[in-house]
Amino acid sequence: MTQSPGYFKTLMQDELRLRRIFLGLFAVFVIAGFYTAGNFQEQNGHFGFWSIMPPLVAIVLAFWTREVLSALFIGILLGGFISGNINIVESFLIPSIGTESFALILLVYLWALGGLIGIWTRTGGAEEFARRASKKLVRGPRSAKFFTWFMGLVFHQGGTISTVLTGATVSPVAEKHKVSREELAYMVDSTASPAATIIPFNVWPFYVSGLMIGTIPLFQTTQDGVMFFISAIPFNFYAIFAIAITLFFAIEKLPFIPGKKMRNAITRARETGNLSREGALPMAADELTGSNIPKGYKPGLIDFFGPIGTLLGVAIIPFLFTWIAQGSTQGATLLIAEAFVLAVLAGLIIAIAKGMSLQDAIGGFVDGCKGVTIGALILALAVTLKETTDAVGTAAYVVEMIGDLILPVFLPGVLMVLCMIIAFSTGTSWGTYAVVIPVAIPLAWAVMPDPFFLTLCFSAVIGGSVFGDQCSPISDTTILSSLATKCDLMDHVYTQFPMAIMAGILAIVSYAVVVLLFV
Repeated sequence: MTQSPGYFKTLMQDELRLRRIFLGLFAVFVIAGFYTAGNFQEQNGHFGFWSIMPPLVAIVLAFWTREVLSALFIGILLGGFISGNINIVESFLIPSIGTESFALILLVYLWALGGLIGIWTRTGGAEEFARRASKKLVRGPRSAKFFTWFMGLVFHQGGTISTVLTGATVSPVAEKHKVSREELAYMVDSTASPAATIIPFNVWPFYVSGLMIGTIPLFQTTQDGVMFFISAIPFNFYAIFAIAITLFFAIEKLPFIPGKKMRNAITRARETGNLSREGALPMAADELTGSNIPKGYKPGLIDFFGPIGTLLGVAIIPFLFTWIAQGSTQGATLLIAEAFVLAVLAGLIIAIAKGMSLQDAIGGFVDGCKGVTIGALILALAVTLKETTDAVGTAAYVVEMIGDLILPVFLPGVLMVLCMIIAFSTGTSWGTYAVVIPVAIPLAWAVMPDPFFLTLCFSAVIGGSVFGDQCSPISDTTILSSLATKCDLMDHVYTQFPMAIMAGILAIVSYAVVVLLFV
């Protein structure tokens, strides 16, 4: 249907009005902040209600404006005012961006990812794999989505690693069969951290077990914690429901698809071939959205499996070898950064050995790095906001606020909701574990010293944290899922949330039923 000129004029006026409101509120916010900075009273490691304002404001603005960079910056600025650190550059930006963990993220998940995808745009390796997979494994949108779900389980080593590997592998296949960016980003995200918590052949059990040691007499060693983590897998209801719903979504057997935006995305992609909505801002730049194979270069499967094989081989084989040799995972070699860097080098060496010029190969790598610049900026501010929430005691306040409302019979469900809120506000599941597990484990054991009840409470913490991390627009997995699938970040957030909340509600209800029936 053709829209009248007056319709578009009204839209422009509305956008201008929103922009003026936003700028006006921002100016008032900054002026008020300078006058009130340092006047907030800290007690018990937090600033009361003000402790939840930095992440809350950032998230609300991200949803309202659909512009994440400014939302994150304003959240950081507000945290600076509340904590009395007005110089946010010195207090938060430089310390967080200068950390080893952020350097690892920048190197591995952005430069290495972007560089590798950029190399594939020159070698055609991913497209060649997509062509072969389409011919033998994929017949249409349904099988393309099932292939995505399956690869998400294959690359189950952890949230961020899974999103990078799965997204880069399946995007060419899904694009060819008219699977929307929103569908693809949801499936990549929903089979990342959830899969890592129920397929325990990764570092998650060991990280979590380290937080559990000494909390109660049952957990004295890393092995105690790891075995408990594995025993709790059948009761990690959120992860199980999330993966199951994603499977039914992939094979198009889900009774209904919650969320109008996701339904619209599916219809748009199938009927028009438009993988993104009109006006969307994909996380990947133009450098990563098409191939640029030099004349005379013949793509082959080696261009794809060479880098991928190098990555998996370097990351997994030393870990398994040292694990078997030592008889324990403690101290086992895990070469994640080295694996990604060597994968990029493998891609470059293979391309040059097959006849590509050095200039074209390096040009592909550089284009790839340029293509993920926006992701680097968003992730930098997301990491900084995490440091800000630590400074104002966001998690400590939420735990204290919810703790007084807990009834024993509903403790697993309450813990899950608590972790949902904290992880959604801070954008990190591991950070939520670090805050909640040392409190939740002794609390559950004190309420009811029963191993089965403890297992339910523990599983609720694991699943709730993954839910919040998965759905938060400031989470690295959310950002990287959008980046790896070339999806608009807020489109991914809006379309994923109804799907995830369905799994979350089913999980909470399941905990209540199990507690009432068996505890």
